Amino acid sequence: MGLRTSAGVRRMTPSSRAMMVGLALAFMLALVVSGQATNKKKEAALLAERVSTLRDMASRKPVMRFNGNKFREYVKGTPRNYSMIVMFTALSASRQCMICKEAYDEYQIVASSYRYSQAFGSNKLFLAMVDFDDGPDVFQLMKLNSAPVFMHFPEKGKPKKLDTMDLQRKGFGADAIANFIKDRTEVNIRVFRPPNYQGTILFVTIMAMVAAILYLRRDNLEFLRNKTAWAMVCLVFVFIMISGQMWNHIRGPPFVQRTQKGVSYIHGSQQGQFVAETYFIAALYATIVFGMIMMTEAAEGKAGNVGKRRIFAIIGLALVSFFFSLLISIFRSKMGGGYPYSFLIR
Repeated sequence: MGLRTSAGVRRMTPSSRAMMVGLALAFMLALVVSGQATNKKKEAALLAERVSTLRDMASRKPVMRFNGNKFREYVKGTPRNYSMIVMFTALSASRQCMICKEAYDEYQIVASSYRYSQAFGSNKLFLAMVDFDDGPDVFQLMKLNSAPVFMHFPEKGKPKKLDTMDLQRKGFGADAIANFIKDRTEVNIRVFRPPNYQGTILFVTIMAMVAAILYLRRDNLEFLRNKTAWAMVCLVFVFIMISGQMWNHIRGPPFVQRTQKGVSYIHGSQQGQFVAETYFIAALYATIVFGMIMMTEAAEGKAGNVGKRRIFAIIGLALVSFFFSLLISIFRSKMGGGYPYSFLIR
């Protein structure tokens, strides 16, 4: 009898086996690619929804207020294609943070200015805050034990040391915050402060007083020919202009700046100044001019006898020397050590 071989049982050749393995690998690769594509679509949809939600919140409030859950979702969560500037603060009166309210007001000015900039429509930057009472777990997560703190969260990676604003050196004025944002995100925000009508009211009041005086003395206007009075008016105008009052009118800086070290009356950069600094510089110029007038009077012999003229000259020289030296010293400090000249005071 001959041997019979079952028709259903055949040995697989090496080429058939390789084909089957190739088909299995191709099927697995297709599953992986399909899964990655599905995940990318889900991430894109999640990101679009997240950006849309942030845009709606930013449109309603310039500074978005986050609690712990929103911080983890929008700031720490991924995916992200935007940067976040977050202010960590403690606004409650029970927390006794004296400068938190002032820093928050300046932050609000920056956020309001950002809404009117062209960069706002790009959705590349959002501004938010976390109050300690809303998210104590966030302060614990970020290992923060003081407030206020301004921190930049980049779209990729974790914040570095430079992503935390140095408030002790730069302060927390609106211009300083805007410069910090520009350094970390390259988003330029031009600060627009709310209109201040104090200067207009003061000018109208002074003009009304002058008009009233002219009206009351309309029969005797000889004082208008007084050279000394007109010279004083011209000097006051010059002091106002060279002290930077026009810059204040255009940029609207704060009167002073409160930092963690105390109140700062002189801005630490040549790119800015405070209103109080303007008054101080005007007073320095006025004192220097007064000293020059005293020396001129002594030289021309209008100060009286020789002894009095000598006293006038010494006092005038002392005023000019000391206050001119103080003026140069302030200029050196604002230049950051780049100005090589000094006189009496370093």
